[in-house]
Amino acid sequence: MTKNIFAQSLLAGMLLTSALRLAVADNIPETLFRAGDRVLFQGDSITDMARGRTADPNHILGHGYVFLIAAKYGSSFPQNNVVFLNRGISGDKVSDLSRRWKSDTVDLKPDVLSILVGVNDLNGNVSAEQFEQQYNELLQQTVKELPNVHLILCEPFGLPVGKKTENWDAYHAELLKRQAIVAKLADKYHAPLVHFQKALDDACKRAPADFWIWDGVHPTYSGHQILADEWARTVREANWNSSRS
Repeated sequence: MTKNIFAQSLLAGMLLTSALRLAVADNIPETLFRAGDRVLFQGDSITDMARGRTADPNHILGHGYVFLIAAKYGSSFPQNNVVFLNRGISGDKVSDLSRRWKSDTVDLKPDVLSILVGVNDLNGNVSAEQFEQQYNELLQQTVKELPNVHLILCEPFGLPVGKKTENWDAYHAELLKRQAIVAKLADKYHAPLVHFQKALDDACKRAPADFWIWDGVHPTYSGHQILADEWARTVREANWNSSRS
């Protein structure tokens, strides 16, 4: 009897360990990056997330989706020594990214570059046409100066929470324009497009919008997990390895 209980417990433990390993592999597989890759995240406050401005490893990646992606991959595959960098700055528009692009992107020589921007352009009354022109120019500069970089573009997003409930229809219409522009640019530059909006809309079927985003723009910690999962899923399903030289 005791032997049977022990055997059953051992089998259950082995199955649980196997399931956990499969969950890790399914979420962020080892092949998501190459050994030694430098993965840079750029954007505004949603990427910044109060990141440290020193080399202090406790704070250097902030406390949002960037941290979650890096923590999951790094803990699962430490042998690959992938370096994760965060240079998001709160309040930035595309024009702000452009002004600091050399020091905060080009000089860092990333192998993989993920960009999330657009909400501040919308809030700052940058027209959709200006947004597209400036973003396209930034990407043109990027592929010229970093010809081997692999781009990942993330769509800006929002939910009708807090002050965003006021005039939501008009705001949402403009947000949809920016999302369409990012999708167009992702296609032009052969970059995986991360559909953050759909991921959050789907999440709202499980819990109210304010569970995921607290002010219409900035995700809660639960919302950031949605972003991290969607980012990893998109890159995993983008036939990533075959597109990388």
